[in-house]
Amino acid sequence: MSRYELFDRQQIILRQIEQRGHDLVVDACRPLASPAERFAHPEFGALIDAIVAARRRGRPVVAMLGGHPIKLGLSRFLVDLIERRIITHLATNGAGIIHDYELSLVGGTSENVPKWIARGQFGLWHETSRLNDIINLAASRGEGLGEGVGRTIETEKFPNRDLSLAAAGWRAGVPVTAHVGIGSDIIHAHANCSGAALGATSYTDFLIFARAIQQLEGGVFLNIGSAVAGPEVYLKALSMARNVAQQRGQEVRHFTTAVFDLVELPENYRAGPPGKEHPQYYYRPWKTILVRTVADGGQSYYFCGDHALTVPSLWQELVTRLADYSPARQSAA
Repeated sequence: MSRYELFDRQQIILRQIEQRGHDLVVDACRPLASPAERFAHPEFGALIDAIVAARRRGRPVVAMLGGHPIKLGLSRFLVDLIERRIITHLATNGAGIIHDYELSLVGGTSENVPKWIARGQFGLWHETSRLNDIINLAASRGEGLGEGVGRTIETEKFPNRDLSLAAAGWRAGVPVTAHVGIGSDIIHAHANCSGAALGATSYTDFLIFARAIQQLEGGVFLNIGSAVAGPEVYLKALSMARNVAQQRGQEVRHFTTAVFDLVELPENYRAGPPGKEHPQYYYRPWKTILVRTVADGGQSYYFCGDHALTVPSLWQELVTRLADYSPARQSAA
């Protein structure tokens, strides 16, 4: 036992989520349709070529997602890419899995933080708390966090499960993993949160993710709006993968990476970030995904733009180019 005093979570009052309101509701989620405006970038076609070539050769396309694309109502585009097995592994952070769960269960997600933090109620909602029970059960079953959440959403037939990335992964047999920082998500404040279960399930997800990165040779890694968790988890997993590959006389070097974000980078970003005295040195997607990990055989791309434009454009290009793609045929080849 710790010699220091702990916060007593039993004193917290959880309220019904219907009292909260949602910044995003189901009706605001974008339908699957060609975007009215296409994202324009001179190198966008090269990334599409790389993804198409990877899937036709049976190589993986791993996507790391921040929570923001879900909050923008873009889930259907990503669900469709999972169901088509164009995305072969989708990873997100703790916020992403919470938004996915809430949206599929209650038809809305994301709250007014200034309003509820002022009242001491931010994140303290009864319905969301059940995620901890699901995680506890997943830990007892030896499942990953994303796996356990996806299984629950699908088998219990949550009313909006068609919008759930985790459920889509469960149906398609495509791993959806959640990479959690302890204390960074609203459910960690709830009395039924088990640090042991949270750690066990998210660590299982990390090993599932690392196994996917182990197969990245000839594949593609996409980072969509994750500034910290995505680059850091990817970096450690890639080091693990290369360690084992070298022992076997193999390589994990010839692959493509792409970052989709809102930060302005110079045109010569591939030359590397500025020195440590500059704040952008610490922008992890730049130095980790776009430079360091592709320096010995890979290719990287950076696309600066609103996810509400880039994600639908990515979906449109891929489903058009891979209209005849058969994942069953590719996996059997």
